[in-house]
Amino acid sequence: MDLDAFRWLLTDEGQQVLARATELIDVPELQAQAELRRTAPAAAVAAAMTQVELRVRAEQKFGDLASRMYFTPDALEQATRLSVATHRAGRYRAFGASSLIDLGCGIGGDLVAGARAGLVCAGVDLDPVRVAVAEANLAALGLPGAVQVADATTVDHSPFDLAFADPARRSGAGRSFHVDDWVPPWSWVEDLLRRDACVKVAPGIPHDMVPRGVEAEWVSDHGEVKEAALWSGRTATAERRATVIGSGGLASITEEDDPGPDAVGVGEVGAFLYEPDGAVIRAGLVTAVAAGVDGRLVDPKIAYVTSELSFRTPFARGYRVLEHLPYREKQLKAALRERGIGRLTIKKRGVDVSPDALRKRLALSGDEEATLVLTRVGGAGTALLVAPF
Repeated sequence: MDLDAFRWLLTDEGQQVLARATELIDVPELQAQAELRRTAPAAAVAAAMTQVELRVRAEQKFGDLASRMYFTPDALEQATRLSVATHRAGRYRAFGASSLIDLGCGIGGDLVAGARAGLVCAGVDLDPVRVAVAEANLAALGLPGAVQVADATTVDHSPFDLAFADPARRSGAGRSFHVDDWVPPWSWVEDLLRRDACVKVAPGIPHDMVPRGVEAEWVSDHGEVKEAALWSGRTATAERRATVIGSGGLASITEEDDPGPDAVGVGEVGAFLYEPDGAVIRAGLVTAVAAGVDGRLVDPKIAYVTSELSFRTPFARGYRVLEHLPYREKQLKAALRERGIGRLTIKKRGVDVSPDALRKRLALSGDEEATLVLTRVGGAGTALLVAPF
């Protein structure tokens, strides 16, 4: 979508076409296009229908706000999920910040969260379309904020309490995990992190890339790791943090909660098995979960925790261990069939098994449903029949 097409969408005529396109969302595409083209040119109809489609896709990230917002395909993919951006804005306020500049604001998702938290927000981006979209999103949601086209690397952000950046992690070949491909580059990020700032990075960032004195926070939303963020200056309050967002709210643990592997130890599988959240694993805080459930590791290199006790924890999913089953496939198949299991969820860690391929080879046909964990315990392959609680 070009700038002229987007600006047309914001006109009275464009809003009428957009509203009608929204009403026709369940109508076959060709039929909807034919009706809309009676009152608008083809390019305008395409822009409106694309926007309707993007709003539907955006509901996963922005919830009810999506129906009033505007997007571009690439910027929507890069945009932070609202729940995560809201958490981040809450941290800004907790540090006493009252103003924020977003250096590379995209379609303004983080500006929206910041403004909703009461921060004075400004954003810059090199892409005029994204700037126009961010400006329109603030207006559509009735939020204050200023946005302009500018190069984030040349903007003076010293008047603001905090700076936020989300470098584009794409090369000509698609998503890139090499910092040399980031825009702005990693050298600029390192310089920004010498101040009070927050930088969104890929969850796979290696721990040894995090500059000294900078906090790395991994965030998951309802069990899915969404991003990592680097916090610097007065915003850094730990070295490593795992934050999980779920239906019950938000919880965090840091290295201060982690006694280390020597303290929790390694042992046989007990009555309960715990599967740490992905953010916990990325943050290297699995042994903090073990300590929290009065448990131990099942293997020094496997992210499963076991305990004799049943705990509810936001940092791991719990399972009651029902049985130890044979690990060899032929005997495993017989054991599952003997128990009448036909629907099987297979979870695996530390073993070279394809759950889909194994399930197909097992060819189960019983009426019962079960969960099977395939992992290593003390270095040996192990099969556990478990029940989530």
